Amino acid sequence: MRTRDLSYWLFLTPVLFALTTVVIIPLGVGTYYSFTEWNGITTGDFVGFENYINALQDQRFIDSLWFTIKFSIASVILINVIGLSLALIVTSKIKTNNLLRTVFFMPNLIGGLILGFIWQFIFIRVFANIGQAFGIEAMQGWLSTTTTGFWGLVILMSWQMSGYIMVIYIAYLQGVSKELIEAAHIDGASAWQRFRHIVFPLVAPAFTVSMFLTLSNTFKLYDQNLALTDGGPYNSTEMLAMEIYNTAFVQNSFAYAQSKAVIFFIVVAAITLVQVYFNKKREVQM
Repeated sequence: MRTRDLSYWLFLTPVLFALTTVVIIPLGVGTYYSFTEWNGITTGDFVGFENYINALQDQRFIDSLWFTIKFSIASVILINVIGLSLALIVTSKIKTNNLLRTVFFMPNLIGGLILGFIWQFIFIRVFANIGQAFGIEAMQGWLSTTTTGFWGLVILMSWQMSGYIMVIYIAYLQGVSKELIEAAHIDGASAWQRFRHIVFPLVAPAFTVSMFLTLSNTFKLYDQNLALTDGGPYNSTEMLAMEIYNTAFVQNSFAYAQSKAVIFFIVVAAITLVQVYFNKKREVQM
């Protein structure tokens, strides 16, 4: 037993060392810096909660937080709906399901900046031409307004992550008993009833995992935001990660930016933990 315990900790030590040095220590040091006048080089004087109070009174920070929350809600719903739909398609009895899996997953392999520039070209060139051809004014300046810029980011994120989330749902769908589905079909259950009462409850753990991944990824989005809209027009599509970055490296307010990052961390951690708790509770009820 002692040998097994020792080997367990020996295997775990590299992971714990990496987690401590890359995550825990920087988090602790960064949190300490947020209570000071740190300028990126020297710590400066201790100012207590002054940076946090200023951050909570910063309208630009609040606006970017609210914009990020709205973006995350819309993206999470679309990504999970599309991802589950794609998973149902590629697990059905069609000859090209392996090809479709590859095609649907490919956008996830493209880097965030490249993806942003690809969709920028689509929105500016393709959408503008379609809008001119059919007289649709909104499509002629898709990234020039806050509303269309918002949906542009949602479309981009959904296109990128749906294939990745599809893979998670596929793993759980393949574990659903075919005999159970066939028995329900023989008993007269419709396709919707089979999905609602049998398939969806059995893939509920996949929904919990997918919700966690999509929430964390949408909240910390930066590359795509930078490449697609760069926060414009007039910072109205500036997401929280970009706002914190600009505070640190454009305004050179490193301690102030660090306090915003700590608030950001607390908000994301609280939301993800709450959703995991309620989804796990729902799994037990199912």
